Formats: sequence, structure tokens, C-alpha cells
Amino acid sequence: MLLGGRLLTGLACGIASLVAPVYISEISYPSVRGLLGSCVQLMVVIGILLAYLAGWVLEWRWLAVLGCVPASFMMLLMCYMPETPRFLLTRQRRQEATAAMQFLWGSEQVWEEPPVGAEHQGFHLAQLRHPGIYKPFIIGISLMAFQQLSGINAVMFYAETIFEEAKFKDSSLASVIVGVIQVLFTAMAALIMDRAGRRLLLTLSGVVMVFSTSAFGAYFKLTQGGPSNSSHVDLLTPLSLESASTSVGLAWLAVGSMCLFIAGFAVGWGPIPWLLMSEIFPLHVKGMATGVCVLTNWFMAFLVTKEFSSVMEVLRPHGAFWLASAFCIFSVLFTLSCVPETKGKTLEQITAHFEGR
Repeated sequence: MLLGGRLLTGLACGIASLVAPVYISEISYPSVRGLLGSCVQLMVVIGILLAYLAGWVLEWRWLAVLGCVPASFMMLLMCYMPETPRFLLTRQRRQEATAAMQFLWGSEQVWEEPPVGAEHQGFHLAQLRHPGIYKPFIIGISLMAFQQLSGINAVMFYAETIFEEAKFKDSSLASVIVGVIQVLFTAMAALIMDRAGRRLLLTLSGVVMVFSTSAFGAYFKLTQGGPSNSSHVDLLTPLSLESASTSVGLAWLAVGSMCLFIAGFAVGWGPIPWLLMSEIFPLHVKGMATGVCVLTNWFMAFLVTKEFSSVMEVLRPHGAFWLASAFCIFSVLFTLSCVPETKGKTLEQITAHFEGR
């Protein structure tokens, strides 16, 4: 029964992670699409934080029951939401599209007409020869891969283990602190997304993650071969009396680099890949293309989470974090060379950019 429940939950989360960003992008004005699209990731990190907090007071069975509450609200509220106007226009259902626009914005907006016959085009492998298809495909898949190769899921899933390696006593409290930082900086990113732009935030985020993962690797390198990691310190007070000043300095290096990494990820590489995935694909291939991107993300999340411990054993902890730092460097270079700015553009203008029109 437990395995069946996990299977159904995974299936539902996979569908939601695909559909929610696309739905939000298609019902949003260009001027607020970044804000609303970033709310997907904001809700994810709020959920993670609430799970940390609820885990302090509830056993796992009641946590599972609590997880039914937001899903039930979404199921009920979506019954009153219309289909997206863009989808309705591609099906030549203009009256319904007009009603949807009236419901969403209170007035009819000027839309660029979808391409004639878009509803019949679908996706074919031969279309990958066209720059309007293969360019966003490469960008979308690469963004999802780099998001996970930064090591974020490994950091979150192994947060308590990492803090224990860093000689912290109350690792559960440390995980909650990490969750709070993630929520605050994701909310900040959502508020400035449509003013700062996607490329700037991605680049800034990548640079911060490079420095933070390098610093965290340096911490483990400096403590390598030192006292056993079984001697813990309290979150604020070091217990080692032999080398108090060194212990305090190295402990705060670990705390600082971890918090800096979470903040840097939340500002850019957390919400923006999901936002860009919903923006860059033409309407007639969006279903297949976003599905491939989501599959890439979850596959890489599985791979990184499963193999993170093995990488730490082979490369040692410092080597594992320096490897993540190298991937963050590649992500910055990729952003600067390949990712276009989509701030303030309609979805049709973004498609025209990739097609060279």
C-alpha cells in the first residue's frame, strides 16, 4: 500500500510539475509572467519548509494525511478555472477564449493569433531540424540538467547528514533554517523577476553557487584528516575545547557556504528553469517538449540523489562539492552564451526570436 501511494504521489507530482508552469505562463500578462511563473517554485519551497516544521510534531502517517489538504484544495479550485485562451484559439473556439479572457483579466486583451493549423501540427522528429524547435529544446533540457547537477537536491535531501559532517549537533534545526532561507530568497526572486530579467538572475545565481560550493569543499578539505566527525557542535556553540577558535571559524565557514548556496540557488537556478521551460517552446510542440524537460529534471534529480553518497566516497566530500562547483561554472557560461532574455516579451515574440523572425 505504501509503495502504491508513493507511486501515485510521484505520478501526480510529475503531472503537476509539467502542467502548472505552462498553464501559468499561458494565462499571464508578459509584464507579470515572471512573478507568477516563479510562484511555482515558491510554493514548492514553502511546502518543503512546512514539511520540516510539521515533522517536528507529527509522525509520518499524519504527515501523509496533511499532504492531502493542498491537493484537495487544488482539485476543487481548478474546477472553476478556464482553459487557457491560447489553447482555445488553436482549437478555433473563439467564444470560449473570449470568455476565458474575460474571467482571467476582466476585459478582452489583444492576442497575437496562433499560427494557422497549429492545432494539427503536433510534434514530429523531423521538426528538430528547425532552429525554432531544436534551439529551445537544447536550452530547456540543459537548464533542467544544470539545475540538478548544481547539487541542490543532494544538499536538501542530505542536509542533516551534511550538517553532521560539518559537526553541528541540532541538524534538524539547521534544515529548517535552510528552508527559511530558500523561501525568503525565492520570494525575493519572484518580486524582481520581471524587472531584473532571467539572464541576469541566472548568471548571478550561478556565480554565487560557484563560490559557495567551492567554499564548502574547502571546509571539508581543511577538516580532512582532523578529529573524527563524531564530535558534534551545537548550532551556535562549539563543543571542542582544544582548538576553539579554529573550530568556530571552520564551523561558520560551513554554515555560511551552505546558506549562501541555498540563497544563490533560490534567486535564479531554482525558479527560472521552470519559468523558461514554460516560455520558450512553440505552442504546437509545448506538450511534448515540456514533458521531455520535466523528465530530464526528475531523472537527473534521481541520479544525483542516488549517487551523491557514492561520489562523496570516491572523491571525498571536498571533491564532490568542487565537482558541483565545476558544473555551476558551466551553467554560467551556458547562460551567457545560449539563453535569451524573455522579460517583457509575449510567448509569440519569443517563438519568433528562435525562428529568426
